[in-house]
Amino acid sequence: MPRILLVEDEEKLARFVELELKHEGYEVEKAFDGRSGLEMAETGGFDLLLLDIMLPGINGLEVLRRIRKASSLPVIMLTARDAVMDKVTGLDMGADDYITKPFSIEELLARIRVALRKSTVKAEESTILSCADLSLDTARHRVTRDDHEIELTGREFALLQYFLENKTHVLSREQILTQVWGYQYMGETNVVDVYVRYLRNKIDDSYETKLLHTIRGVGYVLRDDA
Repeated sequence: MPRILLVEDEEKLARFVELELKHEGYEVEKAFDGRSGLEMAETGGFDLLLLDIMLPGINGLEVLRRIRKASSLPVIMLTARDAVMDKVTGLDMGADDYITKPFSIEELLARIRVALRKSTVKAEESTILSCADLSLDTARHRVTRDDHEIELTGREFALLQYFLENKTHVLSREQILTQVWGYQYMGETNVVDVYVRYLRNKIDDSYETKLLHTIRGVGYVLRDDA
């Protein structure tokens, strides 16, 4: 029976969601502030986290950031905000899904089922990708270099995973944009350059051996030239 942690400061809403989830056969634990929710999430044992953004103590995005340091626990963000940038921020930081209040319980239950199915597939398909002393664990959402853990946002993690899956292959900005941002992305390709710079700062700048290389006029490649 899946265990769900609900972190929501609106107690009436939390109680309503808890009753509906229990009716569907889920085990539910609740927290009403960010700090308590984070502490409970870090104890492990949960299959999914429903996380409000506007929380007392520590806000939901900070809770998510800390959780993603060491866990791939599925997270669905709950919020009254509906601005595009709020959604982008949550997803970039590693949220699996996003639902805006007010929501129907049927929609929430459907999103929970999808997130749990994806989590099961990820666990079954866990893969360790590596290049030199850089390693990425797809299931644990964990990146290390020289045994030192590296904290990445959700988008940075997806970008690095794509580079590692295509190690030694030169990738154009258009290829990267399509595979990491998606076919429907309507922005400029320079977003790739921006995120490559972010990634380099985390995986290369502190190390003598550089792994992420620019191929002028073409794109980028991840390889060990040592």
